[in-house]
Amino acid sequence: MKYAEYKRYDAIGLSELIRTNEIHPNELLDATFDAIRAWSCLNAVVSTRPEAVYNEAQHVNVNQSFAGVPFLLKDSSQALKNEPMTSGTALFQHALAKKTSFYTSTLQNAGLLMAGHTNAPEFGLKNITEPKLHGPAKNPINLNYSPGGSSGGAAAAVASGIVPMAGASDGGGSIRIPASFTGVLGLKPTRGRTPVGPGVGRQWQGAAIDFVLTRSVRDSARALDVLQVHQPEAAFHTPLFREGYEKVLDQQLGKLRIAYSVDSPVGTDVDRIAKEAVLKAVRFLEEQGHEVEEKAPKIDGMELMRQYYLMNAGEMASLKERLEKIIGRELLAEEFETESWVLASCGQNVRAASYARSLLAWDEAAAITTRFHEDYDLYLTPATAKTAPRIGELTPSTENEIALKDTVVRLNVNDQLDLVYEMFLPSLTYTPFTQLANLTGQPAISLPLYTSDDGLPIGVQAMAAKGQEQLLLRLARLFEQSNLWQKIG
Repeated sequence: MKYAEYKRYDAIGLSELIRTNEIHPNELLDATFDAIRAWSCLNAVVSTRPEAVYNEAQHVNVNQSFAGVPFLLKDSSQALKNEPMTSGTALFQHALAKKTSFYTSTLQNAGLLMAGHTNAPEFGLKNITEPKLHGPAKNPINLNYSPGGSSGGAAAAVASGIVPMAGASDGGGSIRIPASFTGVLGLKPTRGRTPVGPGVGRQWQGAAIDFVLTRSVRDSARALDVLQVHQPEAAFHTPLFREGYEKVLDQQLGKLRIAYSVDSPVGTDVDRIAKEAVLKAVRFLEEQGHEVEEKAPKIDGMELMRQYYLMNAGEMASLKERLEKIIGRELLAEEFETESWVLASCGQNVRAASYARSLLAWDEAAAITTRFHEDYDLYLTPATAKTAPRIGELTPSTENEIALKDTVVRLNVNDQLDLVYEMFLPSLTYTPFTQLANLTGQPAISLPLYTSDDGLPIGVQAMAAKGQEQLLLRLARLFEQSNLWQKIG
């Protein structure tokens, strides 16, 4: 199958070709590897496993959900035994995964063929993908721009048609942000919905969750049917949706109560086009008979972001200590990228009481949004406040890197936390809307509904109450069948 034909299909479409014996999985893999080579300029794929995956293609069960469909995992948390797993850091540049993650094995059991791993920033900490280890991933819409992060390589691979669906994860917007910047569909499921581990009961205290990026709503729905799980060892659980997400896609939504806001929750600027994207979606929903009101949950967004960064700091300090124990020596500043080192340095001084109060702030925000969704079925915002940043725009210069690393170790913890906020502020200005759903545990989705005059996509985000992914997917289906949906390629 030629790439031009291959990229017209979504994952379900390709699996149907396999099921009806119209094509062999090898032919799909040929198209995938041809596309990886053709799109090498994207730097989206950082490792491949052609020999192993062609061998696996000989044993595809045609009755599996995604039988014979090529897939790319994210180079962070989505491990495949004996394959590279660098987490975007030079510290792990030669590391091979010792185990296959539950996420990966679940998708393998659904018939997906793991062709390799995609580019991600160091430890998944940034909303762009420019690790020093692998270099920047680029946006297929315009190579001068970032595909976002941390699932930037995955988004670039899906938007370019290298694969119809790719592994992604989201701890602060890392599915929805790159979806917005590249014009693909990005769902972050409810906390506790998809598998974690082995040996990891929680990720970022439940803020992070693994799922996929896709080009079609039905692919996201079927993927959620495959990945939803009750996992006894996990710290968080959500009831299974036994009706099946794919089966309910075309059910009528009924009249919804919808809130929306175009104001940044942290007081930063929001571009005109981000506002226009939301307002255009609002007008469409009103025309469909839904009740829409400008309203936002009453949450101090800046304070909540401070508590989010405090968690990041504690997690990075813990990771640094574990790595030092493994290698038997102290790690140095030059072995980390700027954000990782600054967070780890701050986290070493965070008191347990402060960390506990941070998580309490998350729970308080969750209580507020739960009450909010008693009045509103959905909450719409821009997915991002701007279209994609240029490559290098949000990466510290060498001079700033040295200054930040040197300064942070000489400050007290409160000043360190202020420094962390200021360090991330340029990035946060682009993406102030996504973190709320991570901290509250709600599902949220970025919908490709708008394109700027210079051709760059920007998404509209919809959030729902916990456990209500089916509502988000049915909303996405409604838009997908409208002329607002922005198709790529």
